[in-house]
Amino acid sequence: MATASVDKCVDQLNSLLRGEISAVETYDQAIRKVDDEHVSDATALRAIAQEHGENAQSLRDAIRELGGEADDSSGTWGAWAKTVEGVSRLFGDASAVKALKEGEEHGLKDYEEAAKDVDEASRALFMTRMIPSQERHIATLDAMMRKIGSGIH
Repeated sequence: MATASVDKCVDQLNSLLRGEISAVETYDQAIRKVDDEHVSDATALRAIAQEHGENAQSLRDAIRELGGEADDSSGTWGAWAKTVEGVSRLFGDASAVKALKEGEEHGLKDYEEAAKDVDEASRALFMTRMIPSQERHIATLDAMMRKIGSGIH
């Protein structure tokens, strides 16, 4: 892989890494908002946050394998965490979960798009781990929204 291509790939991986770091921050904030009546929701959110943390570490490893330097903050993605926190304060659980789901859908789209512009090892990581992870998160949040909508907690 040419140096320009490696640099482009590292930039792409760092962009995705910032998204994963932001996701962890967002879920941590959402978990703090969940009250004692919603323990199963908090458990599901913790599992998603942990998986985003693991995905972030996988991206850091991939960046280092390419000889790049991994970002260590969410950068502008951190604004997403603040948006979700504000939404949950204003509108309650269902809107917060919907905002989390929209973030997951955005992440899924980012991984699908990025798969076209990265090295083969990164593409394989996306297809075997990152994309299925995003899809699981979306399904979990869909189920959570249905439960909230039906009044079952």
